[in-house]
Amino acid sequence: MSMTKIIILAAGKGVRMNSDLPKVLFPINGKAMIEYLIESIFKTKIDICPIVVVSPDNQSIIKESLSNYNLNFVVQEEQLGTGHAVSSAKNLISKDVKNIIVLYGDHPFITSDSIEKLLESHKNEVSMMTVKVEDFSDWRKNFYHWGRIVRKNDKIEKIIEFRDASNEIKEIKEVNPALFCFNSFWLWNNIEKLKSDNNQKEYYLTDLIKIAFEQNITIDSSLIDAREAIGINSLEELEIAKSLR
Repeated sequence: MSMTKIIILAAGKGVRMNSDLPKVLFPINGKAMIEYLIESIFKTKIDICPIVVVSPDNQSIIKESLSNYNLNFVVQEEQLGTGHAVSSAKNLISKDVKNIIVLYGDHPFITSDSIEKLLESHKNEVSMMTVKVEDFSDWRKNFYHWGRIVRKNDKIEKIIEFRDASNEIKEIKEVNPALFCFNSFWLWNNIEKLKSDNNQKEYYLTDLIKIAFEQNITIDSSLIDAREAIGINSLEELEIAKSLR
């Protein structure tokens, strides 16, 4: 039994990609973007059977497309946000599992080294990686709509999603690439505390950072290179990502 379980969130639809194809299946150099991430995970030997969270309307095509890999799938029946998506996987995770890593299927370039670094830096209940950019111009505009890391006395206090951010918060150049590691006992005890009082009316996984800070937990963080952490949310962002390969 692995002491660490990996959850990949892949329930997003391809709406902003103007396609019926699930976003994570969009190809980069002939390979679905999620496959790059899955191959990095298997290189780590951390988890021999990661869990992929899908939505009801894309589960068949994603399962079929990834049938060559040793994966478990769980269906997020309602699209109620990233916190809810992680909750959907709870029944597939043994109580013996100590740590849970959460990754997003639309981040194709995350390396096995970074996944291992995330686990190695995990000392407390919550750890994460962050990205720092000098500005949001050129290829870095892919990061503009990401959540901002808010620090207090240099400690991570919370993550504010772009849609909920003031103009002042949007000036922050440290952003959230959505690479998290949680102590599983802490995660399941606190994920039920998430509230949907935000612009999206969703349960944000990122709100767990604020909950941890309020519990006086130090959130371990390490930096990841922006080019590696780049995510894809639109056709324009897909072309930018392709140009970096």
